[in-house]
Amino acid sequence: MSRGFVKEGDQEETPIIPQRAALPTGTTNYVTPRGMKLLQTEREQMEHERATLPTTDEQQRRIELAVLNGKLDLLNERIASARILDPATQPKDEVRFGATVTYKITSSPTPQTFQIVGVDEADVANRKIAFVAPIAVALTGHKAGDVVEFKMGAESRKLEIVGIRYAI
Repeated sequence: MSRGFVKEGDQEETPIIPQRAALPTGTTNYVTPRGMKLLQTEREQMEHERATLPTTDEQQRRIELAVLNGKLDLLNERIASARILDPATQPKDEVRFGATVTYKITSSPTPQTFQIVGVDEADVANRKIAFVAPIAVALTGHKAGDVVEFKMGAESRKLEIVGIRYAI
């Protein structure tokens, strides 16, 4: 049927599906065991939400179902591409994926601590940053006591690694 014969009110806009956290092209999707559990829990919640969508307004239900299915597809792709890297298997004296790193800017006496995790597990408020974040990339491969140059735009800072630990 020609679009000329469709009432304007019957036309549905394609819903916008929000993208997941960015993972650079060609980068392996590393996740911690905890990160994988979080992804699987998220999938279970979305599947439950999809199964219990209210059926009162059919047009609204179709839109919500399209959004949920789109999000679920993106989540399933992320889960399928995940490679679990257990922090317990990492070298204990070196900053690697899963490490909780304490560092300080050499010009500041206050140390900072964060854990390096997968992109879907990253949560700055809980001091978890993605392994692809510039500061994580700068510190990866270094040991406690190392001073690493970290560029932030035109500015450069020296970061001293104070401690490295891995959750068991």
